[in-house]
Amino acid sequence: METESLEQEVVDLKGELFLLRLKRSARQEFKSSEFGRMRKRVARLLTVRREREIEQGINKRNSRKLDRKWKLGIVVGPPPSLREKKEED
Repeated sequence: METESLEQEVVDLKGELFLLRLKRSARQEFKSSEFGRMRKRVARLLTVRREREIEQGINKRNSRKLDRKWKLGIVVGPPPSLREKKEED
């Protein structure tokens, strides 16, 4: 998996987590097991990203700087589940 696709998947999963939190607060039906599954998936992807940085010789301080730049460059859009619903309509 390439770094860009890995980072895009992290953004998508975090968007899905946000939707789950909204559903929980609105008392709508949702699978509570999805929280743990998605959080673990995000953690795995971020671990893979950090392992790749270590292979490239990037230290922890520079990694945090890169992470901040990456977060500032994220373009917020609807998560995949909402994109699919829009395409159906």
